[in-house]
Amino acid sequence: MNAFFAFRIAARALSANKLRAGLTMLGMIIGVGAVIAMVSVGKGAQQSVTNQIQSMGTNLLFIRPGAQQLGGIAQQQGTRPTLTYEDAVAIAEDSTLPVVAVAPEQSTFAQVIAKGTNVNTRVLGTTPEYSSVRNAKPATGEFITKQNLDGRSLVAVLGSSVASSLFGDEDPIGQTVKISVQGRPGVNFRVIGVLESKGGTGFGSQDDMIVIPITTMQQRILAQRTAQGSQNVNTINVQVTSEDKLDTAVAQIGELLRERHRVSQDDFTIQSQADTLATANQITGVMTLLLGSIAGISLIVGGIGIMNIMLVSVTERTREVGIRKAVGARAKDILMQFLVEAVLVSVVGGALGVLLGAGLSRLISGVSFGGSSLNAIVTPDAVLLAFGVSAAIGVFFGVYPAMRAARLRPIEALRYE
Repeated sequence: MNAFFAFRIAARALSANKLRAGLTMLGMIIGVGAVIAMVSVGKGAQQSVTNQIQSMGTNLLFIRPGAQQLGGIAQQQGTRPTLTYEDAVAIAEDSTLPVVAVAPEQSTFAQVIAKGTNVNTRVLGTTPEYSSVRNAKPATGEFITKQNLDGRSLVAVLGSSVASSLFGDEDPIGQTVKISVQGRPGVNFRVIGVLESKGGTGFGSQDDMIVIPITTMQQRILAQRTAQGSQNVNTINVQVTSEDKLDTAVAQIGELLRERHRVSQDDFTIQSQADTLATANQITGVMTLLLGSIAGISLIVGGIGIMNIMLVSVTERTREVGIRKAVGARAKDILMQFLVEAVLVSVVGGALGVLLGAGLSRLISGVSFGGSSLNAIVTPDAVLLAFGVSAAIGVFFGVYPAMRAARLRPIEALRYE
């Protein structure tokens, strides 16, 4: 029996019991649809996190202070006040380093007041290079300038969510905001710009902050100095010339800082953007696998349904099998007949499930959840995987009923009522 003839017999058998065939396919339809929808949500989350990290800039290194020791117990990274503004200047002025730009930053949380409205947000002191290094472009107005930095100007650039919270639909450019830290009297700043919206991830929102000159930050908001009198910073952002120079830059900057700090063991950490991206992708990849595995359970249930119905079909068509064997059908012909029937149910159900999954993914995309929009991405590999698994399940759960039919003895089958 050739495959085409077996397909015709299988299609005729299924069409004779349309309702039963449809209900059998329903398990595969739901299973494949659920797998594609869940995997697409995971892929969308992965893409969203990747875009957020890449929106911070390209070819970046993040230099942070090391961990402080208190009573012999190591604290978290960043608690050791060893990184200074002068370190950032030294990195920027070293012509041997493969560095494009350097932007130190010092930040704290503060109450910001404007026109009777107040918000608690992150205040970030930095330099004009931050705009290019971290891709922080103003949507309106301008970013802080070198003149602002040198003059310790009382100017501020608002993140889009801060601007919306304080001023609503009103244009904040030229308005005044008061920044107060730790209950101290507030300092008035003039708004000169509003940053483009970038959204937020588990790493924090880039829209919920205010940018001011780091010199103003150190003089008027948060003065932190080392024992030698240098100004502390939380992070030094370094933009490297190209991605293939990242490892070289890490080694050379590490050597420079060890020399400046006169230490043999690093009192700082250097993390690349690639490290951050790899960690984020690993987390979202595990989440995608978990979602797909949970949804995949319904595929197993659908396969069991196929085997159950096929066993019923073998029992109902025992006399038909006996007649086919009596007129010359071989065991492998009977095996192929029922196996093709099981695979046909599985494949058709899988195809309809792909359409269902794509439709669910489209409905899920754009739904607001936890303050951000879900984005579901249907990828070809997810479709091929779900469709392939559904076909494999049809074969796996169809083998036993097909073998049972093939082993029927003609005389006993003809006597069956």
